[in-house]
Amino acid sequence: MIVTGFQASRTHKLATAQKTANRVLAVGRAPVEHGFAHLKNWRPPTKFRTKAARATRLLRALLVLTNLEVNR
Repeated sequence: MIVTGFQASRTHKLATAQKTANRVLAVGRAPVEHGFAHLKNWRPPTKFRTKAARATRLLRALLVLTNLEVNR
């Protein structure tokens, strides 16, 4: 399931509940985006020479370790 936020326009302003929902979504998404940004800056994943499944497991482990380090 994909969860997306509400979008306002010039003619359609967001209700308070919609703004709150967008805020909650942003709070949950921020740590994940920060983790991927740290991985991109770190660079070793660009040179994996292994199976895709193993690389996925390694990247997930790196993301967890990165989030732990950032939150410390």
